[in-house]
Amino acid sequence: MAEASDDKVQFELVSPEALVLAVGADMVVVPGAEGDFGVLPRHSRLISTVRPGVIDVYQGGSVDRRIFVSGGFAEVTPERCTVLADEAIEVSEIDRAAVEAEIKGLNDDLSDAASDEAKGKIQTAIVIAQTKLAATQSSN
Repeated sequence: MAEASDDKVQFELVSPEALVLAVGADMVVVPGAEGDFGVLPRHSRLISTVRPGVIDVYQGGSVDRRIFVSGGFAEVTPERCTVLADEAIEVSEIDRAAVEAEIKGLNDDLSDAASDEAKGKIQTAIVIAQTKLAATQSSN
């Protein structure tokens, strides 16, 4: 793992499968439940839920990595930002056609759903897929 220094915040992104990224960063912007928040070295302690969106990792004043997360939790300390994500994928690795097909299938499933619980789960999956698709449109 990268070591944190006074001018870097140690960022760790963990998914259920593996440690996705561990790096010292100038800043990390996380899609929090109450809005995006930036984490710099010596940040105040914070725990937040993470909504579907893109984590931007900054190095040298610009975005170095863009990673889509489907949700999770973030813990911030003065030295570190750790995100435990339900799903994490580099924005550059998202297959737009596959996500579009997923959204179409989910919409079909939604019209066939029998219970409110099933509809709610499908609607959540649609929001996540639409957010993933939107992330590919805003990537540079």
